[in-house]
This record gives sequence, structure tokens and C-alpha cells, in this order.
Amino acid sequence: MKNNLSGKVAYITGGSKGIGYGIAKVLLEKGMKVAISSRSAEAAKQAAASLTIDSNMVLALGSDVTSMDSETKAVKAVINHFGQLDVLVANAGVGHFAPIESITEEEWKTTIDTNLTGVFHSVKASIEQLKASKGYIITIASLAGTNFFENGAAYNASKFGLVGFTQAIMLDLRKYGIKVSTIMPGSVATYFNNHIPGDADAWKIQPEDIGQMVADLLQMNPRTLPSKIEVRPSMPGK
Repeated sequence: MKNNLSGKVAYITGGSKGIGYGIAKVLLEKGMKVAISSRSAEAAKQAAASLTIDSNMVLALGSDVTSMDSETKAVKAVINHFGQLDVLVANAGVGHFAPIESITEEEWKTTIDTNLTGVFHSVKASIEQLKASKGYIITIASLAGTNFFENGAAYNASKFGLVGFTQAIMLDLRKYGIKVSTIMPGSVATYFNNHIPGDADAWKIQPEDIGQMVADLLQMNPRTLPSKIEVRPSMPGK
């Protein structure tokens, strides 16, 4: 039994490019309505316009996940526009990579506040609406949430924390009929950390691949919950 996604509403943080944009594109193709947020309202508007010209299907929001107030307002805007919220995709993230002796306190705080506390804010702002819809929370973590690496102190800490947070709230929320999963991608062809995707990234996971995974999770028989999903390129980089 597949869940019908048509008419359901997803809020995707960090949805103006990369993985978030890829997820929005696939969910729209499945008949869902999507709200995408970015720290830049203009970037969100441009992304929304490139996804569809139908304002009944997409909503662009400027929101900073590091602010609880900002995320609360974003979720209220989603409800005011679409009337419901069925899916939260907590995708917004940043990366600062440096040895522990040189990474700054500001870089540490930005990484933790966005990648971990930011997800807390998005989830807290959405819980009551997701209880009403018996909805789904999907966090976009990373293989860096289980594999540590040199120069990764801040990023590893944020993603290890996010994986643990997601698994804990999965247990907190399933009694309300809310499903919670974390997707942990390896190398993805995105603009992350100022990278510009190109032909050399063809071997990597593509954003739309993550979008398809999200759609598959949402369409899975409701008795089954894949709560922690690692995904990596099928072949090593060239």
C-alpha cells in the first residue's frame, strides 16, 4: 500500500538550492505542495519561480533556522498559505572545516547553531501541526554523522548530534503517529561549502536522488519506518 502524496504539504528548510531544491522538485512532481526557505528571501523566491509558476503549489520563505522566532513565523506562514503541514524536511546546513587549533568560536557556533540547533527549532515549530496531520519529519544529516575525519571537529559534532537527536525524537513522537527518519548522504553534487557542481561531479549522488529517497519514504507502507538511512555513491570518485 503506497501513501498518496497528492495535495500534501512539505516545508523544506534550505530549499533554494542543492539537496533541498532537489527534494522540492521531486515532491512537486509527485503532486505535493512545497514551502521552501532560505536565509535569503530573494533566493527562495527565485528558486520557487524556477520550480513552478503556480503559487498554489509553492511558497517561498525567508527564514533563519538559527532563530526559533524565525522558524515559528515560517511554519505559521506555511499554515496560512496551505492550511496544513504534513512533512518537515530539515535540510539547512553549513560546513566549516579546520583543525581544532585554528577553527574559530564563531565557526563552531555557526555550524552547531545551523546544523543541530536549527533542526531543533524547525521541529519544535512544526510539532503541533504534524501531530494534527500524523506527519513525517525527515532530517538531512550526513555520513559525517557516523564517520569522523580530520578537520571535521565542528561538522562531525553537528552531524553526530543531529543523528542522535533525530533517533531520540523518533521515539518521542511515534506515539502521536509522527514518523521520523534521518538520511545520511555521502558525496552529493551540490553548492555546499562554496562548491560549484559540474561534469566532474557526475559520479556523486545527485540532489534529485535524495528527493526520490524522500518520496519513497513518504510513500512507504505506514506500518514500516526506515529510521536511519545511509546513502553513498555506488562507485568511488574518479
